[in-house]
Amino acid sequence: MELKPLHIKNKLLFDKFFNLRHHELSVYAFENVYIWKGLFDIYWAIIHDSLCIFFKDRLGCFLYLSPPAERLSPQAITAAFELMDKHNKKRTISRIENIEEKEVDFYKNLGYVCTEKFPEYLCQRRDLVQLRGNRFKSKRACVNYFQKHYHFEYCPFAARYRNDCLKLYDYWMKQRQEKYKDIVYQGMLGDSRKCLEVLLDNFGKLNFNSGLVKIDNRIKAFTFGFSLSRDTFCILYEIADLSIKGLAQFIFHRFCLELEDYKYINIMDDSGLENLRKVKLSYHPVKLVPAYIVTRQQGSF
Repeated sequence: MELKPLHIKNKLLFDKFFNLRHHELSVYAFENVYIWKGLFDIYWAIIHDSLCIFFKDRLGCFLYLSPPAERLSPQAITAAFELMDKHNKKRTISRIENIEEKEVDFYKNLGYVCTEKFPEYLCQRRDLVQLRGNRFKSKRACVNYFQKHYHFEYCPFAARYRNDCLKLYDYWMKQRQEKYKDIVYQGMLGDSRKCLEVLLDNFGKLNFNSGLVKIDNRIKAFTFGFSLSRDTFCILYEIADLSIKGLAQFIFHRFCLELEDYKYINIMDDSGLENLRKVKLSYHPVKLVPAYIVTRQQGSF
């Protein structure tokens, strides 16, 4: 079975497979697959009418998500594990990430182990736009403070802002690293920057929505996201100068205002980090979307 390296021209094919079924997890979009080229070698193959997407690095090879298809195929899963085993020094590395809850029984019935990972936070767009009631009192106050105290410009991303966005990210990352000393979190910040570079360099070829805030003609915040389905939009990046009170809340609110065609906003997972969990819960999600990792039972291989 030939594995093909991922290319931007594969987008139409991937979109076709992703649209075969409704998905709630943010990974089921080409935009959220492609940016990981900053960290992984990504390959794909169509196996038993299923799109199998393999991520490879120095640690090994795994399937990024459950293979999109009209129907889940046991034969495709078996073949995918066989391919992963050929590339991995240890067969325990072979796995499938980002399984949706509706597929858990399928994998369990085949004898696989499904382990829950970090859920994604799904919010009602209407709540994020209206910010009504005591639940959103602090968010409302932050947005109002920023609008009252700063002269700013809100505009979409353009290629000429690439380097300025990366400089802002580096500044924001330093702010985060000084406040949170968790080694895992600090590593994630660096990984996220590599993915951001891929996004910025390919922005014109990918279907990202964007928003920037400029103060004194300098970029102080930016956000990027993509459409997951007809009713759900995913916000992938939201970066703001944390020394500017209310800016982060403002750009999030302003961006959500633009997303009139969507009922839900997916604000991604918290990676198991308490500080991220608190921030995401502060927007009062209506649902936590479960995600699972599929592995083989110990002793089955």
